[in-house]
Amino acid sequence: MYNHIINFIRETFHQPEGVVPLHAPCFIGNEKKYLNECIDSTFVSSVGKFVDRFEEMVAEYTGAKRAVVCVNGTNALHMAMLLVGVEHGDEVLTQPLTFIATANALSYIGAHAVFLDVDRDTMGLSPAKMRKWLQGNAEIRCSECFNKTTGRKIKACVPMHTFGHAVHLEELAELCREYHIELVEDAAESMGSFYKGRHTGTFGKVGAVSFNGNKTITTGGGGMLLFMDEELGKQAKHLTTQAKVPHRWEFVHDCVGYNYRMPNINAALGCAQMEHLQEFVDNKRELAWKYATYFEGTDIQFFTEPRDCTSNYWLNVVLLKDKEARNRFLEETNDAGIMTRPVWQLMNRLPMFKDCECGDLSNAEWLEARIVNIPSSVRLS
Repeated sequence: MYNHIINFIRETFHQPEGVVPLHAPCFIGNEKKYLNECIDSTFVSSVGKFVDRFEEMVAEYTGAKRAVVCVNGTNALHMAMLLVGVEHGDEVLTQPLTFIATANALSYIGAHAVFLDVDRDTMGLSPAKMRKWLQGNAEIRCSECFNKTTGRKIKACVPMHTFGHAVHLEELAELCREYHIELVEDAAESMGSFYKGRHTGTFGKVGAVSFNGNKTITTGGGGMLLFMDEELGKQAKHLTTQAKVPHRWEFVHDCVGYNYRMPNINAALGCAQMEHLQEFVDNKRELAWKYATYFEGTDIQFFTEPRDCTSNYWLNVVLLKDKEARNRFLEETNDAGIMTRPVWQLMNRLPMFKDCECGDLSNAEWLEARIVNIPSSVRLS
């Protein structure tokens, strides 16, 4: 039934046989050179010139005032929660259509996730649905937001830029200001994505980026915190390096810290990848245009970037007419060696989050039944 799509994907990636991966890393620059430099220097752990350079390169590209590396994106999200003051027992508003790391990071602190619906045009947290839930469930007391039913403090809001497509950031940011809620962006998938000309991860108090092996650029494993507040960035650097006070030889730690510092050897890879980031994004956007043109006029919808957004198209998305068609598409493509994947199971369906409070999730449920990710690697030929 889907042979024509399978053939088109193989032609697009110039791969007439074998497995077409969902998203393979692309190493075409100074990766080996910088890794060798790192090894020769013997600075392969959390100290070295590539760590500082990588932070500087990401800050410059994103427009952030400060960027701080972490071991991975989940660590970055955990640290972001701590930095904005989320405490055990607090509530955090987020979306159910997300990767597990978003919800896990809240659990590390003992915070309670409240799952609110997404918008169909972004696949990310909906300002309209969030406003409706807050109007019915929240109250402001002494410049803090509380859930009227549970009595818990609603401390933060964590939208996720799904597959690299930015949420409606200005509306969410305004809503958070109105209700005295801290905005933290889960920008794990959106390195190279912009909303109204401004990079994702720079609208909230903190943004968290991932450089996992399947991301647009990779450090093997790695993450980054983005700040528009330099002082908060300095605090993050301190906390992620075991809260060690600088001294020539003494070991002095002034609070509980975290071993979240990215090794220099990973940062070396990141520096080489950053040198080609825009090239990768342009390549992926061209691929998205090819897909959009191909699927136009068919009964399969190709998901395109929301208004006011320039997306990295990290993973390309098609929407099938229903779950039965989705499953048939997944079966036929994977049987043919074309790696395709459904979206994640909604967080509120998982056993550890099944008792979390939820709003109306009709859009998330609609998308969950229809989304399929199709091959999205940078094409080298």
